[in-house]
Amino acid sequence: MTDGILNLNKPRGPTSHDVVDRVRALTGIRRVGHAGTLDPLATGVLLVCVGRATRVAEYLMAGQKLYRARVRLGISTDTYDAEGQVAAEAPVEVSRAQVEAALAQFRGMIAQVPPVYSALKHKGTPLHRLARRGMEVERLSLKARQVEIFRLELTAWNPPECTLEVTSSPGTYVRALAHDLGQALSCGAHLTGLTRLASGDFRLEDAVTLEEFAQAAAEGGWPDLLHPMDAALTRFPALYLNAGAAKRLCSGQAVPTPPQPPPPGGGEEGGPTRAYGPDGTFLALVAYDLAAGVWRPRKVFCAPERLFRG
Repeated sequence: MTDGILNLNKPRGPTSHDVVDRVRALTGIRRVGHAGTLDPLATGVLLVCVGRATRVAEYLMAGQKLYRARVRLGISTDTYDAEGQVAAEAPVEVSRAQVEAALAQFRGMIAQVPPVYSALKHKGTPLHRLARRGMEVERLSLKARQVEIFRLELTAWNPPECTLEVTSSPGTYVRALAHDLGQALSCGAHLTGLTRLASGDFRLEDAVTLEEFAQAAAEGGWPDLLHPMDAALTRFPALYLNAGAAKRLCSGQAVPTPPQPPPPGGGEEGGPTRAYGPDGTFLALVAYDLAAGVWRPRKVFCAPERLFRG
């Protein structure tokens, strides 16, 4: 299996693109991408999609994220993390109770303004490039985005540092959360460390390091470290087809509704459903067309000649 998802424990230092380039070099496969950027400062779960698994990256990115964040109160930086230049300093005269109280306003659905140093684009150019060219982009002029903080807890208090655990929706900037917490406490703050503990169903304790992957690549066993493509799709219901329907589906044709009812919790019109062949081979993502009474392919992952060899 050379198509799949690599749960990698990214080290501090390289960018997510650096890691992708390293996986390309180790595997000899060009079609490699990641599902959810981690800043160079950050460590932890980076999901790398190899081969046809790049086609499920969007579903991996849609999962909740769990982070452990270290925040330094009293110092603000222009990048909102320890890699930036100091922008302001202030005495830290807050208690644990005050930090706990300030965190309350960041739980639930919030409007978050992205950092100026980010990959988001302003008039077609990434913000971090504009900022590094010395061009000022006022943060308040950027459009706030709705993100959801499902859980936000203070897990350690060692003033002027604190440690937070954050469960958030995709698209949340933990750097911005640290900065905004500092503003709420009137002392400023920046992120000094970040570890992604989980991305969707993929957790840090199950991740492999770059060194472990390189060793497996040297021994020819790197494909054994890949998770199957449908591991990104477990939240969708499953549909099992007979051999004839499976072959038609893999040829891009719609297939009639099987005798059994649509899968529990899914199968609604337009909603994605995983389709499998009679031997359990993952075939495609399909959507149910209620008017026509058929399943239509949305993304096909198995060609008919690969499904029925010999």
